[in-house]
Amino acid sequence: MNQKCIIIGASHGGVNCAFALRKEGYQGSIDLIDADPNLPYHRPPLSKTFLNEDLPISQYSLWAEESYSSENINLHLGKRVLRILPESKTIVLDTGEILPYDQVVLATGAKAIMPSLPGIEEAKNLYTLRTAADVVAIKERLKSLQNPEIAIIGAGFIGLETAASLRKLGHPVSLYEREERILSRVAAQPTADYFSALHQAHGVQLFPGKTLSSVSETGNRVTMIFTDGSTKVADLAIFGIGVRPAVRLAQEAGLTTDSGILIDDHCQSSIADIYALGDCCSFIHPRYRRLVRIESVQNAVDQAKLIAKNIMGQSLSYEALPWFWSDQYDTKLQMVGINQGYDNLVVRRELDNDRKLSVWYFEGTRLLAVDAINNAKAYVLGTKYMKEDRLLDKELLANPEVPLSK
Repeated sequence: MNQKCIIIGASHGGVNCAFALRKEGYQGSIDLIDADPNLPYHRPPLSKTFLNEDLPISQYSLWAEESYSSENINLHLGKRVLRILPESKTIVLDTGEILPYDQVVLATGAKAIMPSLPGIEEAKNLYTLRTAADVVAIKERLKSLQNPEIAIIGAGFIGLETAASLRKLGHPVSLYEREERILSRVAAQPTADYFSALHQAHGVQLFPGKTLSSVSETGNRVTMIFTDGSTKVADLAIFGIGVRPAVRLAQEAGLTTDSGILIDDHCQSSIADIYALGDCCSFIHPRYRRLVRIESVQNAVDQAKLIAKNIMGQSLSYEALPWFWSDQYDTKLQMVGINQGYDNLVVRRELDNDRKLSVWYFEGTRLLAVDAINNAKAYVLGTKYMKEDRLLDKELLANPEVPLSK
Protein backbone atom coordinates (compact mmCIF):
# COMPACT_ATOMS: atom_id res chain seq x y z
CA MET A 1 0.00 0.00 0.00
CA ASN A 2 1.24 3.48 -0.88
CA GLN A 3 2.68 5.28 2.14
CA LYS A 4 1.77 8.86 3.10
CA CYS A 5 4.16 11.21 4.92
CA ILE A 6 2.97 14.57 6.20
CA ILE A 7 5.56 17.18 7.17
CA ILE A 8 4.26 20.08 9.25
CA GLY A 9 6.50 23.11 8.86
CA ALA A 10 8.25 24.18 5.65
CA SER A 11 11.40 25.88 6.83
CA HIS A 12 14.90 24.40 6.52
CA GLY A 13 14.14 21.19 8.41
CA GLY A 14 10.80 20.35 6.86
CA VAL A 15 11.88 21.11 3.30
CA ASN A 16 15.13 19.17 3.62
CA CYS A 17 13.25 16.22 5.08
CA ALA A 18 10.90 16.13 2.09
CA PHE A 19 13.72 16.16 -0.46
CA ALA A 20 15.80 13.72 1.59
CA LEU A 21 12.90 11.26 1.63
CA ARG A 22 12.82 11.29 -2.15
CA LYS A 23 16.60 10.90 -2.29
CA GLU A 24 16.35 7.87 0.01
CA GLY A 25 13.75 6.30 -2.28
CA TYR A 26 10.47 7.06 -0.54
CA GLN A 27 7.76 6.21 -3.09
CA GLY A 28 4.70 7.40 -1.19
CA SER A 29 3.01 10.80 -1.16
CA ILE A 30 4.68 13.69 0.68
CA ASP A 31 2.60 16.63 1.88
CA LEU A 32 4.51 19.69 3.14
CA ILE A 33 2.32 22.13 5.10
CA ASP A 34 3.04 25.62 6.41
CA ALA A 35 0.95 28.59 7.50
CA ASP A 36 3.42 30.95 5.78
CA PRO A 37 2.08 31.68 2.27
CA ASN A 38 5.54 32.28 0.79
CA LEU A 39 7.52 29.65 -1.04
CA PRO A 40 9.85 28.23 1.66
CA TYR A 41 12.82 30.54 2.19
CA HIS A 42 16.17 30.81 3.94
CA ARG A 43 15.79 32.18 7.48
CA PRO A 44 19.28 33.52 8.34
CA PRO A 45 19.07 36.43 5.85
CA LEU A 46 15.93 37.78 7.53
CA SER A 47 17.92 39.76 10.11
CA LYS A 48 20.69 40.55 7.63
CA THR A 49 20.45 41.13 3.86
CA PHE A 50 16.66 40.80 3.59
CA LEU A 51 16.30 43.51 6.22
CA ASN A 52 18.82 45.95 4.76
CA GLU A 53 18.35 45.33 1.03
CA ASP A 54 15.30 45.97 -1.12
CA LEU A 55 14.84 42.45 -2.49
CA PRO A 56 11.70 40.26 -2.50
CA ILE A 57 11.61 37.17 -0.30
CA SER A 58 11.44 35.06 -3.48
CA GLN A 59 15.16 35.80 -3.93
CA TYR A 60 15.82 33.72 -0.83
CA SER A 61 13.79 30.62 -1.73
CA LEU A 62 15.21 27.30 -0.52
CA TRP A 63 14.21 25.57 -3.76
CA ALA A 64 12.55 26.74 -6.97
CA GLU A 65 8.83 26.02 -7.11
CA GLU A 66 9.25 23.56 -9.97
CA SER A 67 11.63 21.48 -7.83
CA TYR A 68 8.75 20.51 -5.56
CA SER A 69 6.65 19.48 -8.54
CA SER A 70 9.46 17.47 -10.11
CA GLU A 71 9.96 15.56 -6.84
CA ASN A 72 6.20 15.11 -6.41
CA ILE A 73 6.13 17.02 -3.12
CA ASN A 74 2.71 18.52 -2.45
CA LEU A 75 3.00 22.05 -1.05
CA HIS A 76 0.19 23.35 1.17
CA LEU A 77 1.18 26.95 1.86
CA GLY A 78 -0.90 29.42 3.83
CA LYS A 79 -2.65 26.57 5.63
CA ARG A 80 -2.65 25.71 9.34
CA VAL A 81 -2.82 22.29 10.91
CA LEU A 82 -5.50 22.36 13.59
CA ARG A 83 -5.06 18.88 15.03
CA ILE A 84 -3.13 15.66 14.76
CA LEU A 85 -5.29 12.63 15.53
CA PRO A 86 -2.99 9.65 16.22
CA GLU A 87 -5.91 7.26 16.82
CA SER A 88 -7.15 7.65 13.25
CA LYS A 89 -3.72 8.64 11.84
CA THR A 90 -5.13 11.80 10.29
CA ILE A 91 -4.48 15.53 10.48
CA VAL A 92 -7.08 18.29 10.23
CA LEU A 93 -6.37 21.54 8.37
CA ASP A 94 -8.04 24.91 8.86
CA THR A 95 -9.46 24.50 5.34
CA GLY A 96 -11.53 21.55 6.58
CA GLU A 97 -9.33 19.03 4.76
CA ILE A 98 -8.56 15.79 6.58
CA LEU A 99 -5.37 14.08 5.44
CA PRO A 100 -4.40 10.52 6.39
CA TYR A 101 -0.80 9.67 7.21
CA ASP A 102 1.57 6.82 7.83
CA GLN A 103 4.31 9.11 9.18
CA VAL A 104 4.21 12.67 10.49
CA VAL A 105 7.28 14.89 10.82
CA LEU A 106 6.86 17.88 13.11
CA ALA A 107 9.09 20.73 11.95
CA THR A 108 6.99 23.43 13.58
CA GLY A 109 9.94 25.51 14.79
CA ALA A 110 9.49 28.19 17.41
CA LYS A 111 7.57 31.43 17.88
CA ALA A 112 9.12 34.76 18.78
CA ILE A 113 8.24 35.95 22.27
CA MET A 114 6.34 39.20 22.77
CA PRO A 115 6.28 39.88 26.52
CA SER A 116 3.04 40.26 28.47
CA LEU A 117 3.43 43.76 29.88
CA PRO A 118 1.07 46.68 30.50
CA GLY A 119 0.42 48.53 27.26
CA ILE A 120 1.78 45.85 24.92
CA GLU A 121 -1.62 44.85 23.57
CA GLU A 122 -2.70 48.42 22.81
CA ALA A 123 0.56 49.78 21.38
CA LYS A 124 1.37 49.76 17.69
CA ASN A 125 4.79 49.74 16.03
CA LEU A 126 6.05 46.85 18.14
CA TYR A 127 7.65 44.04 16.15
CA THR A 128 9.34 40.69 16.41
CA LEU A 129 11.67 39.29 13.74
CA ARG A 130 11.01 35.66 12.94
CA THR A 131 9.29 35.50 9.54
CA ALA A 132 9.44 37.27 6.19
CA ALA A 133 6.16 39.00 7.06
CA ASP A 134 7.78 40.39 10.23
CA VAL A 135 10.65 41.91 8.24
CA VAL A 136 8.35 43.30 5.54
CA ALA A 137 6.32 45.06 8.24
CA ILE A 138 9.48 46.56 9.75
CA LYS A 139 10.71 47.74 6.36
CA GLU A 140 7.34 49.32 5.53
CA ARG A 141 7.39 51.18 8.82
CA LEU A 142 10.92 52.44 8.18
CA LYS A 143 10.00 53.65 4.70
CA SER A 144 7.20 55.77 6.16
CA LEU A 145 9.58 57.69 8.44
CA GLN A 146 12.36 60.19 8.14
CA ASN A 147 15.29 59.63 10.52
CA PRO A 148 13.48 56.95 12.55
CA GLU A 149 14.58 56.20 16.09
CA ILE A 150 14.74 52.46 16.70
CA ALA A 151 14.79 50.58 19.99
CA ILE A 152 15.75 46.91 20.12
CA ILE A 153 14.84 44.92 23.22
CA GLY A 154 17.13 41.95 23.74
CA ALA A 155 20.84 41.62 23.00
CA GLY A 156 21.05 38.03 21.83
CA PHE A 157 21.98 37.15 18.27
CA ILE A 158 18.73 38.35 16.67
CA GLY A 159 18.95 41.68 18.48
CA LEU A 160 22.60 42.17 17.57
CA GLU A 161 22.22 41.13 13.92
CA THR A 162 19.19 43.40 13.56
CA ALA A 163 21.10 46.28 15.10
CA ALA A 164 23.99 45.75 12.68
CA SER A 165 21.66 45.65 9.67
CA LEU A 166 19.83 48.82 10.71
CA ARG A 167 23.09 50.65 11.37
CA LYS A 168 24.20 49.72 7.84
CA LEU A 169 21.14 51.65 6.68
CA GLY A 170 22.24 54.61 8.78
CA HIS A 171 19.44 54.44 11.35
CA PRO A 172 20.10 55.33 15.00
CA VAL A 173 19.72 52.24 17.19
CA SER A 174 19.40 51.87 20.96
CA LEU A 175 19.80 48.32 22.24
CA TYR A 176 18.40 47.31 25.65
CA GLU A 177 19.27 44.12 27.52
CA ARG A 178 17.79 42.85 30.78
CA GLU A 179 21.02 41.12 31.83
CA GLU A 180 24.19 42.97 32.82
CA ARG A 181 25.86 42.19 29.49
CA ILE A 182 24.98 41.13 25.96
CA LEU A 183 24.91 37.46 24.86
CA SER A 184 24.57 36.45 28.49
CA ARG A 185 22.76 33.18 27.74
CA VAL A 186 24.93 31.95 24.87
CA ALA A 187 28.51 33.17 25.19
CA ALA A 188 31.19 33.94 27.76
CA GLN A 189 32.35 37.41 28.76
CA PRO A 190 35.27 37.67 26.25
CA THR A 191 32.95 37.04 23.28
CA ALA A 192 30.38 39.45 24.71
CA ASP A 193 33.03 42.14 25.26
CA TYR A 194 34.21 41.81 21.66
CA PHE A 195 30.73 42.34 20.25
CA SER A 196 29.89 45.12 22.70
CA ALA A 197 32.93 47.04 21.49
CA LEU A 198 32.09 46.24 17.85
CA HIS A 199 28.55 47.61 18.11
CA GLN A 200 29.57 50.69 20.04
CA ALA A 201 32.24 51.40 17.41
CA HIS A 202 29.43 51.34 14.81
CA GLY A 203 27.31 53.79 16.78
CA VAL A 204 24.86 51.49 18.58
CA GLN A 205 23.89 52.76 22.02
CA LEU A 206 24.00 49.81 24.44
CA PHE A 207 21.96 49.77 27.65
CA PRO A 208 22.57 46.58 29.67
CA GLY A 209 20.77 45.92 32.94
CA LYS A 210 17.50 47.40 31.65
CA THR A 211 14.25 45.55 32.31
CA LEU A 212 11.16 46.75 30.47
CA SER A 213 8.14 47.24 32.73
CA SER A 214 5.47 48.79 30.47
CA VAL A 215 4.80 50.37 27.09
CA SER A 216 2.61 53.28 26.04
CA GLU A 217 1.93 55.06 22.79
CA THR A 218 1.73 58.77 22.10
CA GLY A 219 0.75 59.75 18.60
CA ASN A 220 2.62 57.32 16.38
CA ARG A 221 5.56 56.80 18.73
CA VAL A 222 6.24 54.22 21.42
CA THR A 223 7.32 55.06 24.96
CA MET A 224 9.07 52.28 26.84
CA ILE A 225 9.27 52.51 30.62
CA PHE A 226 11.94 50.52 32.45
CA THR A 227 11.93 49.26 36.02
CA ASP A 228 14.59 51.81 37.04
CA GLY A 229 12.25 54.63 36.01
CA SER A 230 14.08 55.53 32.81
CA THR A 231 12.19 55.83 29.52
CA LYS A 232 12.85 55.61 25.80
CA VAL A 233 10.67 57.12 23.09
CA ALA A 234 11.10 55.50 19.67
CA ASP A 235 9.36 55.28 16.31
CA LEU A 236 9.40 51.50 16.50
CA ALA A 237 10.60 48.81 18.88
CA ILE A 238 11.85 45.39 17.82
CA PHE A 239 11.78 42.55 20.37
CA GLY A 240 14.49 39.90 20.20
CA ILE A 241 14.04 38.35 23.63
CA GLY A 242 13.91 34.72 22.57
CA VAL A 243 11.50 32.12 21.25
CA ARG A 244 9.15 29.43 22.51
CA PRO A 245 9.09 26.05 20.79
CA ALA A 246 5.86 25.47 18.87
CA VAL A 247 4.56 22.43 20.75
CA ARG A 248 0.77 22.96 20.86
CA LEU A 249 -0.02 20.38 18.17
CA ALA A 250 2.27 17.85 19.84
CA GLN A 251 0.82 18.37 23.31
CA GLU A 252 -2.77 18.15 22.09
CA ALA A 253 -1.89 14.93 20.25
CA GLY A 254 -0.54 13.45 23.50
CA LEU A 255 3.19 13.59 22.73
CA THR A 256 5.63 13.95 25.62
CA THR A 257 7.23 17.39 25.88
CA ASP A 258 10.11 18.69 28.00
CA SER A 259 11.45 22.10 26.91
CA GLY A 260 10.22 21.02 23.48
CA ILE A 261 8.84 17.88 21.85
CA LEU A 262 10.86 15.11 23.47
CA ILE A 263 12.54 12.85 20.90
CA ASP A 264 14.85 9.87 21.15
CA ASP A 265 18.16 9.37 19.35
CA HIS A 266 16.23 8.40 16.19
CA CYS A 267 14.33 11.73 16.29
CA GLN A 268 11.16 9.80 17.10
CA SER A 269 8.58 11.18 19.53
CA SER A 270 6.72 9.26 22.23
CA ILE A 271 4.12 8.17 19.64
CA ALA A 272 5.12 5.74 16.91
CA ASP A 273 5.46 7.18 13.39
CA ILE A 274 5.58 10.81 14.63
CA TYR A 275 9.01 12.39 14.36
CA ALA A 276 10.21 15.88 15.27
CA LEU A 277 13.18 18.02 14.35
CA GLY A 278 14.75 21.43 14.76
CA ASP A 279 13.81 24.27 17.10
CA CYS A 280 10.61 22.60 18.35
CA CYS A 281 12.22 19.50 19.87
CA SER A 282 14.48 18.56 22.75
CA PHE A 283 16.69 15.52 23.19
CA ILE A 284 19.59 14.09 25.15
CA HIS A 285 22.70 14.93 23.14
CA PRO A 286 25.06 11.91 23.16
CA ARG A 287 28.22 14.00 23.49
CA TYR A 288 27.00 16.28 26.25
CA ARG A 289 24.67 13.81 27.99
CA ARG A 290 22.17 16.51 28.83
CA LEU A 291 18.78 17.61 27.54
CA VAL A 292 19.21 20.25 24.84
CA ARG A 293 17.04 22.19 22.43
CA ILE A 294 19.19 23.55 19.61
CA GLU A 295 18.10 26.56 17.57
CA SER A 296 20.19 26.28 14.42
CA VAL A 297 19.77 25.57 10.74
CA GLN A 298 22.48 22.91 10.89
CA ASN A 299 20.68 20.94 13.60
CA ALA A 300 17.35 21.05 11.76
CA VAL A 301 18.89 19.93 8.46
CA ASP A 302 20.94 17.14 10.02
CA GLN A 303 17.92 15.82 11.89
CA ALA A 304 15.80 16.07 8.73
CA LYS A 305 18.20 13.87 6.78
CA LEU A 306 18.41 11.39 9.65
CA ILE A 307 14.62 11.12 9.88
CA ALA A 308 14.39 10.42 6.15
CA LYS A 309 16.87 7.56 6.50
CA ASN A 310 15.06 6.19 9.56
CA ILE A 311 11.65 6.30 7.88
CA MET A 312 13.30 4.21 5.16
CA GLY A 313 14.36 1.65 7.77
CA GLN A 314 18.03 2.49 8.46
CA SER A 315 17.66 3.00 12.27
CA LEU A 316 20.41 5.61 12.68
CA SER A 317 21.16 7.69 15.80
CA TYR A 318 21.68 11.44 15.88
CA GLU A 319 25.26 12.30 16.87
CA ALA A 320 26.00 15.54 14.98
CA LEU A 321 28.16 18.16 16.68
CA PRO A 322 26.17 21.42 16.73
CA TRP A 323 27.51 24.52 15.02
CA PHE A 324 26.22 28.04 14.60
CA TRP A 325 27.23 31.30 12.97
CA SER A 326 26.44 35.00 13.13
CA ASP A 327 27.41 37.79 10.71
CA GLN A 328 27.50 41.33 12.11
CA TYR A 329 28.96 44.18 10.06
CA ASP A 330 32.14 42.66 8.56
CA THR A 331 32.65 40.29 11.48
CA LYS A 332 31.91 36.56 11.40
CA LEU A 333 31.35 34.53 14.54
CA GLN A 334 31.48 30.74 14.15
CA MET A 335 30.56 28.60 17.14
CA VAL A 336 30.88 24.85 17.48
CA GLY A 337 29.72 22.69 20.35
CA ILE A 338 27.53 23.50 23.34
CA ASN A 339 29.17 25.48 26.14
CA GLN A 340 26.67 24.61 28.89
CA GLY A 341 28.49 23.34 31.96
CA TYR A 342 31.88 24.91 31.23
CA ASP A 343 34.02 25.76 34.27
CA ASN A 344 37.12 27.25 32.65
CA LEU A 345 38.08 29.15 29.50
CA VAL A 346 41.08 29.73 27.30
CA VAL A 347 41.09 32.98 25.32
CA ARG A 348 43.41 33.07 22.33
CA ARG A 349 44.35 36.24 20.44
CA GLU A 350 46.27 35.82 17.20
CA LEU A 351 49.42 37.81 16.48
CA ASP A 352 48.71 38.36 12.79
CA ASN A 353 45.33 40.11 13.23
CA ASP A 354 43.91 41.85 16.30
CA ARG A 355 40.38 41.27 14.95
CA LYS A 356 40.82 37.52 15.44
CA LEU A 357 39.76 35.97 18.71
CA SER A 358 38.85 32.48 19.83
CA VAL A 359 37.30 31.41 23.13
CA TRP A 360 37.69 27.76 24.15
CA TYR A 361 35.23 26.34 26.70
CA PHE A 362 36.30 23.46 28.94
CA GLU A 363 34.68 21.33 31.61
CA GLY A 364 37.79 20.33 33.50
CA THR A 365 40.10 19.16 30.72
CA ARG A 366 37.34 18.28 28.24
CA LEU A 367 36.77 20.69 25.37
CA LEU A 368 33.05 21.54 25.09
CA ALA A 369 32.82 24.38 22.58
CA VAL A 370 34.68 27.09 20.69
CA ASP A 371 33.72 30.64 19.70
CA ALA A 372 35.81 31.67 16.69
CA ILE A 373 35.68 35.34 15.68
CA ASN A 374 37.10 36.06 12.22
CA ASN A 375 39.07 32.88 12.70
CA ALA A 376 38.05 29.99 10.47
CA LYS A 377 41.11 27.99 11.48
CA ALA A 378 40.08 28.01 15.16
CA TYR A 379 36.60 26.88 14.16
CA VAL A 380 37.86 24.04 11.93
CA LEU A 381 40.49 22.80 14.39
CA GLY A 382 38.14 23.18 17.36
CA THR A 383 35.64 20.97 15.54
CA LYS A 384 38.35 18.43 14.77
CA TYR A 385 39.66 18.37 18.35
CA MET A 386 36.17 17.86 19.79
CA LYS A 387 35.36 15.03 17.42
CA GLU A 388 38.63 13.37 18.36
CA ASP A 389 38.18 14.11 22.09
CA ARG A 390 41.68 15.54 21.94
CA LEU A 391 43.28 16.48 25.26
CA LEU A 392 44.71 19.98 24.75
CA ASP A 393 47.56 21.75 26.51
CA LYS A 394 45.83 24.94 27.64
CA GLU A 395 49.05 26.90 28.10
CA LEU A 396 50.09 26.17 24.53
CA LEU A 397 46.57 26.91 23.31
CA ALA A 398 46.63 30.36 24.92
CA ASN A 399 50.06 31.15 23.45
CA PRO A 400 49.62 32.84 20.04
CA GLU A 401 53.24 32.06 19.18
CA VAL A 402 52.33 28.38 19.04
CA PRO A 403 50.38 27.49 15.89
CA LEU A 404 46.88 26.12 16.59
CA SER A 405 47.65 22.98 14.63
CA LYS A 406 50.38 22.14 17.16
